[in-house]
Amino acid sequence: MQPRNMSMSGVVDLAAVKAAGEAKQKAERARAESARTGGAPAPGRLIFNVDEAGFQQDVLQRSTEVPVVIDFWAEWCEPCKQLGPILERLATEYAGQFVLAKIDVDANQMLFQQFGVQGIPAVFAVIAGQPVPLFQGAAPEAQIRQVLDQLIQAAEQQFGIVGTPVEPGAQDEAAEEAAPEIPESPQDLALAAAHQALDAGDLGGAVRAYQSLLADDPANGEAKLGLAQAQLLERVSGLDATQVRKAAAESPADVKAQIAAADLDLVGGHVEDAFGRLVDAVRRTAGEDRDAARVHLLSLFDVIGGEDPRVVAARGALARVLF
Repeated sequence: MQPRNMSMSGVVDLAAVKAAGEAKQKAERARAESARTGGAPAPGRLIFNVDEAGFQQDVLQRSTEVPVVIDFWAEWCEPCKQLGPILERLATEYAGQFVLAKIDVDANQMLFQQFGVQGIPAVFAVIAGQPVPLFQGAAPEAQIRQVLDQLIQAAEQQFGIVGTPVEPGAQDEAAEEAAPEIPESPQDLALAAAHQALDAGDLGGAVRAYQSLLADDPANGEAKLGLAQAQLLERVSGLDATQVRKAAAESPADVKAQIAAADLDLVGGHVEDAFGRLVDAVRRTAGEDRDAARVHLLSLFDVIGGEDPRVVAARGALARVLF
């Protein structure tokens, strides 16, 4: 069980997918060819790993039968560990209305570049061979469901793709391997409850739950990460994004304005922009303002996770500015 973060920044209007009519015809032809050759993957495979060699068959060809959701991830990416289990569980729950292809970006740099991925986790879909960006960054489960429902509706209405229902009890090896262990200790149960509150959008409840956990176990890294994420989402929940960005653009030396804009950057999945904005604020200011920008930047590092390469790079940039 991992904490969740970010919003559904980057969701596209699936109703505006280009050349829907042509793609639908292409899908129909490809489905006929798949039926003739028997080359499509088995419908029971709801979750599977994909590499560059198998992309044509496992994703492009499969996308003529069912929407294929692609999860770009890496082992070092903490938000990926938060998002992955949600997507895997939903793939099983939706029972064949979409399938989930998992791509390790470290092992498949060509696919990472071809999709124009700016950062991970990043989620795309392929419908009838056409890539569709969905969102970047982890997100609450309720918002992910909305995007998936929109995807499934567009696939059926515009491309005639309705997926293949999976027989009851059908399971995927990757899903079985990724299934979270049942919490056993009181700490695990409390952590699971905190994650659930965050997934449900109960930000205040999540903050209180994580704080309670940390009061008993100050070294709990997962609770620290969850608390940082819940607090970030709580801070931006009432912001007017247009006004915040306008204020930040007009007043580069206003640390409060830059902090608010950095929060919005991070929630939107623009991690490097958020970090760079606050490094610049530290560079331009002095005294209490400088310290406020520095401390807030460190808190944003906690949201992403200390091992993320973007955090490592930003720490170096901050050190150069300070020293």
